Amino acid sequence: MIDAFTQGAPVQLWQALVRDSADRAGHRLDESRESYLVFVLLRHQRDGHLLSRIQALEWLHAQANTGTLRTDALRDVGDRCLLIAGLFPGLAARRRVSVDYFVELGRGAYLDVASASRAAYAALYAQLADGYRELVEVLRGVRELAAPHGRRLT
Repeated sequence: MIDAFTQGAPVQLWQALVRDSADRAGHRLDESRESYLVFVLLRHQRDGHLLSRIQALEWLHAQANTGTLRTDALRDVGDRCLLIAGLFPGLAARRRVSVDYFVELGRGAYLDVASASRAAYAALYAQLADGYRELVEVLRGVRELAAPHGRRLT
């Protein structure tokens, strides 16, 4: 199956991994959540600082901003916590916190974005926050599918 994921544009590859993982986990992601998850993976696939950032500090810095700067920064915290909880759960152990720490911080960030946004944007982030654990489980499946020959992502 992994051979099918080694050719194609990054969008197609991430989308195939997300769909396959969601199917395996028994989660039916609607188009908006699937698209958002693929977008997050694409946006952060080359983020060399993802694992070195302290998300709680990023959240605090976001709170000091207003308007679009605040919502964008909170969205980034939610996105990064989602990726860490789903793809890099070992980071939690190394930092002596639980994966739930990242789940709750990320969910809270998305809820803050939802409460500060207009209708459609707010509805999307409320939906993402509500299904945050489901998205983490899909990313855990992506982790398993993407790890070549049984090697784990760090």
